[in-house]
Amino acid sequence: MLAWPMRPSWTGVDFGAALRSLFPGVPVRAADDGDLAAIAEAKAAGCADLVYFGVGSGIGGGIVLDGRSWPGFERASCELGHVVVDRAGARCDCGRRGCVQALASGPATLRRATRLRGSPVTPAQLRAGLGAGEPWAVAAVTESARALAVAVVSAGELCAPAATVIGGGFAAGVPDFVPLVAGEVRRLARPGRRPAPVRPAVLGGLSSLHGAVAAARELGRDAQAGETSSRARAASR
Repeated sequence: MLAWPMRPSWTGVDFGAALRSLFPGVPVRAADDGDLAAIAEAKAAGCADLVYFGVGSGIGGGIVLDGRSWPGFERASCELGHVVVDRAGARCDCGRRGCVQALASGPATLRRATRLRGSPVTPAQLRAGLGAGEPWAVAAVTESARALAVAVVSAGELCAPAATVIGGGFAAGVPDFVPLVAGEVRRLARPGRRPAPVRPAVLGGLSSLHGAVAAARELGRDAQAGETSSRARAASR
């Protein structure tokens, strides 16, 4: 674990080695939850080229190209939550200003709603305010949707996905959040380029778990194939 601003005590922890010591002889693979969710959503949608954003207590995400996680589980996680969308924006947990996580996550939206309302706002109050058309609630969520749309457009320019999927607890719990983001993405599209469709995650809050299961199965198949190859070489000697 090179760095984890939201869990500083984990910085420097070799998570893979810790798991291997607990389960000796068992193949282990560590991956970011956003990357795993992206793989799962791509499989569920039958889409080989996809960008995933998970909006909850933070913002994570992943990119799938040609059916594979990019840049790959063994290289690094795809930290889409730390795409800078406003250089003068709020300070992020990572220390920078203007990361989309600092502007569009669940806590960021609640902080904005609290400022606009003038008193603390809970998730339930935010949903109720939206349902009632309260200006403070509408403005807070709209600003988050706009910030996330900037990140979606930036990722789209980078890798030209066939679709962008938005999941996570906050996105799922706020009515019409994903359509709001989709509308902002269309508004930001440059002339002559139609943006990829933006749609909600089909696996809900279980995207990362489904991705972890898929990665474990792949690792198991690789290990089994390696054992079979080793036996074949030994038998031929």
